[in-house]
Formats: sequence, C-alpha cells, structure tokens
Amino acid sequence: MAPPSTLPTGVPAEGPETTSSTPTATAGGVQQLLSADDVTRVVDRIAHQLIERAASSTSSGDGLSDLVLVGIPTRGAPLARRLAARIEAFTGTAVDVGTVDITLYRDDLRTRGVRALEDTRLPDAGIDGRLVVLVDDVLFSGRSVRAALDGLRDVGRPRAVQLAVLVDRGHRELPIKADFVGKNVPTSRTQQVRVRLAEVDGEDGVSVTDA
Repeated sequence: MAPPSTLPTGVPAEGPETTSSTPTATAGGVQQLLSADDVTRVVDRIAHQLIERAASSTSSGDGLSDLVLVGIPTRGAPLARRLAARIEAFTGTAVDVGTVDITLYRDDLRTRGVRALEDTRLPDAGIDGRLVVLVDDVLFSGRSVRAALDGLRDVGRPRAVQLAVLVDRGHRELPIKADFVGKNVPTSRTQQVRVRLAEVDGEDGVSVTDA
C-alpha cells in the first residue's frame, strides 16, 4: 500500500521548527502538556512522517523494509514499538524494532554510580546499511542520544541514523537535533518534564513540574 501523502484529519502539523502552546496549569505546580488523546495524535503524526521519510530515502520508494526503529530505554523502547505498530496499521507493512542499552556509554558513570544494565536487542537482519531511527521520550541535553550513537557504533554500521522524540525541551549541551519531534516545549533547566506511557506507567500523558 502506498504511504499517504497527507496527514490524517485531527493530526496536528507540528514539526521540529515549531513550539507548543502554553501548557495547561494544574494543581501543585504541575502543567499538563499532552493528554492521553494528544499523545495518540502525536504518535500517529510521527508515524506518518516516518512513512514519508522512509519512502523518500530509497529510489524504489519502498523504504519501510530498510527502516529500523531503535528505542532508548526506558520509555523510548515502548514508544518505538508503538510507532512500529501504527506504521503497520497505516501501511500493512511490519517495521523492524530494536533497543539499545546506553548504560555503559553514558558520560556520568563516575558521578551517578552503578546502574542496572538494559538489553540491546536488534532485528535478525541487523542494522548494517539500513536507515535507523533512534526513538526517545524527551530530548534535553543530548547526552543520552550521544551515548546511544556510541552503542549503535559497536553493533553495526547503519546507512544513516535519525532521531525521533516525543518532546524536545531544549537546553542542548551537545550539537544534536531531532529529525522528528512530537512537541517542542520551552522549559527552564530547573523544571522536570515527565512523560507517562501506558506500557510503563499505566497511562499516557506529558507534564512539566516546577522544581
């Protein structure tokens, strides 16, 4: 089935260049950014963007077989699986999904102590020569993404690596930019952005808490 040329009704056309509207204030200094329905719409929009990007990345226009979604634990992993499920629902084509453990590649191991190791799981076809899209819930300093890139380097050589995030909150410390963004949210460094996904937290939503 050919990928759709336009986004479905109800999916907001927001990309990496745009910023969100003012968050909804709630009790206790918590501001709601995305409701459960908002998260669903944003995931659908990113899925459509991934379909279009994959189609344009190959001369044949059939790039989904070349696409691998690799989630960064904790919440990037279920988010990658959810994106893959939506892509399959829209196109009828299954997309390979994996995870990459960044624990040993972090640059704060000495200051934050020992952490439990996560799994790195790649599709049987591997990632060599393929389009890999790293998936994470929040893009902040860029250091987790840098660690994920180092982790990928040790397990294969993709044709290209791109980045999809649910929320970009700014304050980058490394020259890293997402290719697919659900919401750009201006925050202060002291605020905390909390992403909730049903697979991990029992519900979907995104909120900001003042320190």
